[in-house]
Formats: sequence, structure tokens, C-alpha cells
Amino acid sequence: MNILETNASDQEMIRESAIDFAKREIEPNKMKWDEAQEFPIEVFKKMGHMGFMGVLVPEIYGGSGLGYQEYITIIDEISQVCGGIGLSLAAHNSLCTNHILSFGNEEQKHLYLPKLASGEWIGAWGLTETGSGSDAGGMQTTARKEGEYYIINGSKNFITHAISGDVTVLMARTGDEGDSHSMSAFIIEKGTPGFSSGKKEDKLGMRASETAGLFLDDCRVHESQRIGEEGQGFIQALKLLEGGRISIGALSLGIAKGALKSALAYTQERKQFKKPIAKFQAVRFDLSDMATEIEASELLIRNAAKLKMEGKSTAKQSAMAKLYASETAVKVSTKALQLFGGYGYSKEYPVEKYYRDAMLCTIGEGTSNIQKMVIAKELLK
Repeated sequence: MNILETNASDQEMIRESAIDFAKREIEPNKMKWDEAQEFPIEVFKKMGHMGFMGVLVPEIYGGSGLGYQEYITIIDEISQVCGGIGLSLAAHNSLCTNHILSFGNEEQKHLYLPKLASGEWIGAWGLTETGSGSDAGGMQTTARKEGEYYIINGSKNFITHAISGDVTVLMARTGDEGDSHSMSAFIIEKGTPGFSSGKKEDKLGMRASETAGLFLDDCRVHESQRIGEEGQGFIQALKLLEGGRISIGALSLGIAKGALKSALAYTQERKQFKKPIAKFQAVRFDLSDMATEIEASELLIRNAAKLKMEGKSTAKQSAMAKLYASETAVKVSTKALQLFGGYGYSKEYPVEKYYRDAMLCTIGEGTSNIQKMVIAKELLK
């Protein structure tokens, strides 16, 4: 299906495919993975067979050749069942894979994209460091040129798939600290000498998505593994984060929808004073607010995706979509938990997981305050 935008029937087919996969392969085990903090690699291999691991990758490189609208639909439906699986799927597609697709040369694309799009390989992306989260310009990881090789030293923190990732796109400083043109991007394969991962982070939510640190100790990387020109890494990262924010928006949307579905079902079953609590006006007002904010979130996300597919800048729209959808996911999951009463605080019901998973959406790929800074910068241009 080599297309940029699908028609309504194709969209529905893609949606049904994602719904069926999530129900069959994710729903039965999501709490087991969450409690054990298990990253289920085999599920991602199966998603590769479904075409979900290379949604945006053209068919010539082994991908599905779809657009952002279809990508949003897939992330949305998977995340309605498990935010952790949705997060890993989004990170694999929008960061590592999309970095190589967007800025790699033809040799790099043909070498890595088929393996990533098929799910044979899992991708990771390394920007954040212990001392530089929002302040990416303060990056301390360095890449020193020696002949045809770069010698990379430093570390990365909070990296999705740091342990299981077969290939990582990683940013390192090749110039002076604080200079936006001092960073370069490198493709580093698992097993490269001097390249290792740390312990898995014990997280509040998104526990089925693996997060750990990366360490580079005199790691030698050939210049052919650099993506684009030296000094272009930060610019590449900023462009990627526009699409990445659409991804996190879709992830947030799915979590919010899942929480609302749970609340709708429960409030029609739970009885107080001899009638379902959904009959009470206060509960109905809550449900109405939740549904309205979810729909507004989706409109913002879909609009950003439309602009992205048209090749237009989406800096403001992506930031707005991510900001609003992530904050909505937190508000909706919080309200859903409250509607469950004491049962919402129990792992017997799914709503507590939506609540835990939602919090990461306001942090990953730029905190809510960072999104506001991006929006204000665009407004004041």
C-alpha cells in the first residue's frame, strides 16, 4: 500500500487490524508485563509482521509506506490497551527509524530500515543525558575525530530500548559546548566495543517499555556511521521531535480513550442509591468533559499530522497537540480513577494503569513547559 493518505475504508481496515492485534496479543498479558517490568520483544516481532514497526517507511526500504494519519490510528489503538507497548512502538518508529529515514544516506537506509521496519531489529535513540534533559545544548557526550573514526565518550539517560535495542541513533558533541552546530548523529550497533547499557529503570508506569542508560567508553565509530554532515545532529533532532510530539500526542490520546471507555462501562454498572452512578448529573458532567477534551486532542493531533504530510512546518501545531493531549490524558485518567472510587485504586481494575502511564506523556519528548516555550516562540516570530 504505497500511499501518503488512505481513504476512509482503508483507515477503518488499519484501525480494525490494530484493534484485533491489541486484543489478541497484548490485552491478555499487559498486567503481567507491567508487574514484572518485562519488555515483550516477541510482540514487537509480531508487530513487524503486521507492518506496525515501519509505518512511515516507504516500501522500497521494506516498510508499510503509510502516512501520519495511519500512524496515529495505530498508536492510538495499541495505547488504548497498553501505554507501555504504545510508547515503545512510537519510539521505534518516530525516533530511531525516522531519523535514519529522514537524514540517512541511501546506503544507511538500505542497510538498516528493512531490519527495523520488519521488527527483526529494535531501534533506540539517544539524546537525553543525566545533566541535560530539556537543555540539550548542555550535552557532555563527545565524539573526537581520529582518522576515519570517531572516539565517543559519555553517557545517555532514560533511553527507550537501551538494553534490547539492536541499533541506536545517538547524538554526541563534535564541537564546542553550547553551540547548536556542535552535535552530530551516529548509528551505533549493539555489540560495538565500548558501547554498553545500564540497569533497567524501575518506573511508575509504562513498565512494559524498557528504559535504561547507555554508556560509551572510547567507543570507536566509523565516519560512515555518521548521519548527515558533522554538526547537523541537533538540527536533525529538533525536526524529528516535531513528528515525535505527534507520536506522544497519539499515545496520550489512546491512554485517555482507554480510561474513558473503562469509566463509561463502570459507571453504567456500578449502582448507588438503587441506580447506576451514570444517572447522576455530576458523573455525567465528568464524562462529558472527558469526552470533549479527548475529541479536541484528536483534532489537534490530526491537524498537525495533516501539515506534516503536506511538508509544512509543524513546530507550533505539534507542540500544541502534544501539550494538550498529554495534559488531557492525565486529567481524564485521574477523573476516571476517581469515578471508580476505591476500586480505582486497586489493580483489579485497569484504570489505575492508565493513571500511571499517563504521567510520562507530560514529560517525554519535552515537558509541558517546554511545549509552551516552543509555542510561544512560534507565536512571537
